[in-house]
Amino acid sequence: MAKRVSPPEAAELLKQGWRYVDVRSIPEFDQGHPQGAANVPLLHRQGGRMTPNPDFQAVMQANFPKDSQLVIGCQAGGRSAQAAALLEASGYTSVVQMSGGYGGERDAFGRVSVPGWAEAGLPVETVTPGQSYADLSKK
Repeated sequence: MAKRVSPPEAAELLKQGWRYVDVRSIPEFDQGHPQGAANVPLLHRQGGRMTPNPDFQAVMQANFPKDSQLVIGCQAGGRSAQAAALLEASGYTSVVQMSGGYGGERDAFGRVSVPGWAEAGLPVETVTPGQSYADLSKK
């Protein structure tokens, strides 16, 4: 099981050369994401519901060698946990999952229990040249 890190810990790893892979859907990514993040959705939004991305592992393998140091993040932590487990099962050796995701983990009452990337005041952008799913899926 992938190690979990907080958003500030993830930001420190990025400064050390780790790569952030945002596994949220394309529209979620386009609304804002950690600075420099790559987008490889675990699920796509289709017809008002989320469906598995059948190309997730192929796009990851085409863009990130199995020894890449990867921080995996999503909106609140669920998809990134799934994605990190899939990557580890397929041979990735340096994968961490960011707790809190982009928008923060919430408790049963809707209160933030783990602040996300955006709430932690870490660098955010809406466009990362060459790192959109459209760009990455061409490889």
